Amino acid sequence: MRRSFLLCYDIADAKRLRRIHRVAKAYGEPWQYSVFYCVLSAIERVRLERDLAEIINHAHDQILIIDLGLRDDAVRSTVTTLGPALPEEASRVVVV
Repeated sequence: MRRSFLLCYDIADAKRLRRIHRVAKAYGEPWQYSVFYCVLSAIERVRLERDLAEIINHAHDQILIIDLGLRDDAVRSTVTTLGPALPEEASRVVVV
């Protein structure tokens, strides 16, 4: 069963930041520069965490993965934006 997640990160080094951004784009859609919306199966979430953990400096970088629940449409309908709207749902690319 797929669940919705919000992936947010604060990375101290520019090289690691670019690598994290590339991984995040593979698993979800960008809502802001360092905020991604992901709909993942259990194994995809494990792979995402593994991929991110291999890149970050655990003493200086921070990544938050927030579980938003089961229903993608319900999550999207509860989001409020000020300024430009969120991008339309893009086709999802899953790293295997």
